[in-house]
Amino acid sequence: MSARSLRKALLVLALFAMTLPAFFCTSPGSNGQGTAEDEHPTSAWLNVYDTSARYVGMDVCRGCHPGVYETFMQTGMGQSFGLATREKSAADFAPAHAIVYDTALDYYYKPYWRGDTFYIMEYRLQGRDTVHKLVQRVDHVVGSGQHTNSHIFDVNGYLYQAPITFYTQKHKWDMAPGFEKGASSRFRRMIQLECMTCHNALPGFVAGSENKYTQVMHGIDCERCHGPGSLHVAARQSSPPVDTSKTPDHTIVNPRRLSTELQNNVCQRCHLQGIAVLNDGKTFFDFRPGMRLSEVMNVFMPEYEGAQDKMIMASHVERMKKSDCYVSSGKMSCITCHKPHVSVKFTPRTQYLAACQGCHTGSGKAECKETMQARMAKKDDCVTCHMPRNGSIDIPHVAVTDHYIRSRPVPAEEAKKITAFLGMKCYNNDKPDAITVARGYMEFYERYAPSRGLLDSALKYLGMQPTEEAGKKQNRDLIRAYYLLEDHAKVTGYAAAMQPAAIADAWTAYRIGESYFQVGAADKALPWYKRATEIWPHALDFNNKYGTCLLALNRLQEAQQVFGFVLKEAPGHVSANTNMGYIYMQQGNGTMAYEYLMRANANDPDHEQNLLNLAVWHYTNNQYDKARTRVEHLLQKHPGNERARAMLLDLSNM
Repeated sequence: MSARSLRKALLVLALFAMTLPAFFCTSPGSNGQGTAEDEHPTSAWLNVYDTSARYVGMDVCRGCHPGVYETFMQTGMGQSFGLATREKSAADFAPAHAIVYDTALDYYYKPYWRGDTFYIMEYRLQGRDTVHKLVQRVDHVVGSGQHTNSHIFDVNGYLYQAPITFYTQKHKWDMAPGFEKGASSRFRRMIQLECMTCHNALPGFVAGSENKYTQVMHGIDCERCHGPGSLHVAARQSSPPVDTSKTPDHTIVNPRRLSTELQNNVCQRCHLQGIAVLNDGKTFFDFRPGMRLSEVMNVFMPEYEGAQDKMIMASHVERMKKSDCYVSSGKMSCITCHKPHVSVKFTPRTQYLAACQGCHTGSGKAECKETMQARMAKKDDCVTCHMPRNGSIDIPHVAVTDHYIRSRPVPAEEAKKITAFLGMKCYNNDKPDAITVARGYMEFYERYAPSRGLLDSALKYLGMQPTEEAGKKQNRDLIRAYYLLEDHAKVTGYAAAMQPAAIADAWTAYRIGESYFQVGAADKALPWYKRATEIWPHALDFNNKYGTCLLALNRLQEAQQVFGFVLKEAPGHVSANTNMGYIYMQQGNGTMAYEYLMRANANDPDHEQNLLNLAVWHYTNNQYDKARTRVEHLLQKHPGNERARAMLLDLSNM
């Protein structure tokens, strides 16, 4: 292969653009339309719908409620998020425990302290030689340590998850949840709003980004359950306190005084983990205690026949709602058993047992049918038998209390069997509209189970939308469905009558741009990619794809500006470094080209396009052995790359 043909191969492959990854902590297309149950909902609690009510922060609450603050800060919620300090970390850093090997991707990980700073080192061995090393500082620890500690790092305000987690119950380091079995995104998993707004107090967020923050709090705070506190603070500063033993203080929500369902809505904002489909115009900031969760989002779970003991770790409300205790009582809520201000570690067992006995003791009430001898062997502990601790299907190495209360849990072997997928069920709204259900199916497809049947179901529900509403609501969802089906011609067909400026959804604009690009119409793709970056200017992957499209149109200078912005925000962005290296190669600046290509290689030594670019760089600089080494590595990791195979054949004949 000649140098000219190698450069041609480089050009073709440099413009090759894979679609963005479908697995996100918050999947990309979650902003859906839900059923509007009330046109103008109202509440007796003044801080629920008053838009002037502002969050004041936990330290303000602490000033008047120090006792409650001190006990709450010992709970899992109070300890949910913090700076990466030795005090915060529950992990064991002894050498015998602190090495993790990703068998699928062939990386080792070592967590360690250097002074008071926490680092994770990724490395690869070839024999006894270290052939790759990447060191990343850790800035935040997620989790109270009751089950896990996961790790987050900050790059200019963009937050990402590190690939290893410490599992405290098993006292071991391992790959983080979702990073196992070849699914690791290494240091590229974005911490998006859905994740952040459940694991922590509400952050300062940069609009037009997916994972950039101006402020990160340290732990779930008082206002996540009581709502914004400014009206309450102002009232207490100007008038005497309300005697709440006689009458409510309506300036701030007291969850215990809410209806049972609204109490559960407070908890299920985060303890109903599933497929969250936001209503149109809503964000994860919009829910306030005292609202129905369905005013902001609808949460779906897959329903299976069988597999009764398979559960998601934070699906406590879904499990409770399956229970006869919940269905038959009509008044069971999370705070029937729990005191949110007191850690479960310090809650006496008698409190939980008393909750059981309150409904199951007395004339005419269902009582325990077990023999007294058997009951005493279990210390007469209802929870042990009726709410056993089970493993979670989404978090390895943990056991959590199953809130599906049953008289007799099914035998273990029978419980594991899944006999049929029944569909998606919404657990906070009995009547979601057809488009919302369709979005639930598409979300489940993207995040967990890429099965064609899910998209067929989504299209079925999209077709059920009333005709008069279909035109104004369906297009972006049909575009999403056919994009996921990789029917790019269908997507571009829907887009033909649309103008980029009329689109307000960044993902829709991106999907149209990507579909045009995939059918070879880069000129038509460009305005759609540009529109996606206008809506979300800090979505770095959107910017990178916009720059790639500019490269395809040979608009190198404009592309260089776009990639320069991406690298200013995230210096380690692999694709942007690769593309910048390619531009410098085209400009004949071999020194700068190699610098950017090696930056990409340092962050991802297996990146397919970058390995090819490096091989071409070595070839054009007469470094044929190094070029061969790069191509051999590329084919080891990406054996289907035909251009690399042709290059290797050419290099072998030299």
